[in-house]
Amino acid sequence: MTDLSQENTGDAALSVRDRHDLMHHEIRQRICLLDYLPGTRLSEVTLAEEFGTSRTPIRRVLARLEDEGLVQSHHGVGTLVTDADIAELEQVYRLRVELTELTARLDPVPPDAKFLAQFDLLVARGAEIIGKGSPRAFTQFDIDVFQALLQLTGNLPLRQTLERLYFQTKRLWLRAAQEAQLDLQEEFRIFQHELEAIQLALRAGDLEAVAHIQRAHISMSFRRLQQAATGA
Repeated sequence: MTDLSQENTGDAALSVRDRHDLMHHEIRQRICLLDYLPGTRLSEVTLAEEFGTSRTPIRRVLARLEDEGLVQSHHGVGTLVTDADIAELEQVYRLRVELTELTARLDPVPPDAKFLAQFDLLVARGAEIIGKGSPRAFTQFDIDVFQALLQLTGNLPLRQTLERLYFQTKRLWLRAAQEAQLDLQEEFRIFQHELEAIQLALRAGDLEAVAHIQRAHISMSFRRLQQAATGA
């Protein structure tokens, strides 16, 4: 059980916003990792008990997730996890492609030694996934890489928009992988190659190159999903 009321007494108490963000992050992760499948009813009472809080903050988190397109409230039924359809999300993917390039132009944040060391660990983790990773583990890894690279722009509206669009589309890949529509080893290999290219660009301090690699990754990943969906 994830009880946010049981924090380390040596740490400062979490603010209301921090608690809200943690609950939002956890529920969003479950949706994107398909722990909550499309159509799953999310109970305010159950979630409030799990997170050790009242129903009011849970209701606010669910409203935020609904605004992001991940859940939908139905009168007399409750809050249900939405479905994700590749055709409906095509425009979202195209917008992600275009906005990603802006991360190197709008308030870029040069990587420091700590960031480079953390990214090196991600690359090493990716190498392990190639050999023995599951679709779910790969999806979690992709989320971690995305959130790390998001730190390279200090433009808050851009970061928030990219994060929103990313999580709207993330379930598509995992579903296709679980349905054996994708060659997992090839997907892992391609992503690792892209990570190593980003690693080199980061070491060179070339954020334009980092953005271009990410842009190409999104575009090609979507194209492979389209081909998998149509059997092409």
